[in-house]
Amino acid sequence: MSGKHYKGPEVSCCIKYFIFGFNVIFWFLGIAFLGIGLWAWNEKGVLSNISSITDLGGFDPVWLFLVVGGVMFILGFAGCIGALRENTFLLKFFSVFLGIIFFLELTAGVLAFVFKDWIKDQLYFFINNNIRAYRDDIDLQNLIDFTQEYWQCCGAFGADDWNLNIYFNCTDSNASRERCGVPFSCCTKDPAEDVINTQCGYDARQKPEVDQQIVIYTKGCVPQFEKWLQDNLTIVAGIFIGIALLQVAGVPQAAVAAVLQIIQSLCNH
Repeated sequence: MSGKHYKGPEVSCCIKYFIFGFNVIFWFLGIAFLGIGLWAWNEKGVLSNISSITDLGGFDPVWLFLVVGGVMFILGFAGCIGALRENTFLLKFFSVFLGIIFFLELTAGVLAFVFKDWIKDQLYFFINNNIRAYRDDIDLQNLIDFTQEYWQCCGAFGADDWNLNIYFNCTDSNASRERCGVPFSCCTKDPAEDVINTQCGYDARQKPEVDQQIVIYTKGCVPQFEKWLQDNLTIVAGIFIGIALLQVAGVPQAAVAAVLQIIQSLCNH
């Protein structure tokens, strides 16, 4: 026993810098995401009036930057500092936190496959809820416009979903110029036009359905999203598998580093 020497430092040094390199990128990306989110909130005056966070009836895309950035920052911090300082607590925290995220993603994927109809109903409810708040937040408005333009769709299941918005509904009490219309992002695009006509959706839903198909997209975003998933299933699956492999690779490396550090400390005694 006395003739054997513990080789822990060489192995732990290799793993230490692997974990550091693995996490330093996520750390800086987390800082960037948090910075973008806080900047967006500052531009909208949210930071000067925190109570306005709850005023928006729909989804604020800034939350996505803040939550993702916060998780990436915490994981990156724990992984980087834990590896450099050989802190077993931070390495264990990093390993467990990453394992929990992977488990939640796996669970969400299984549940989404099993309860497809329920997921579709929730997506329909989510989109319609944000249609109601379309004019309430510029970031939400841009997100909806991008979605409708990218997937060439209008509303959750059709253009008539825009009746839920107070500016676009067809009721007689609606005095808005956009009455019975749709946002410009629902309009079919003319390749010859370089300038976007933001009034192209005015009175669009007052026309017969045959004429509507000429000027606006009549398919809903939910079925268009399903079609996009089916057409790009290989790419989407590859992205998720790649993310999963990165997470799976990080968990054992951090766990091994923590175990080696504990063994090394015991051997030193």
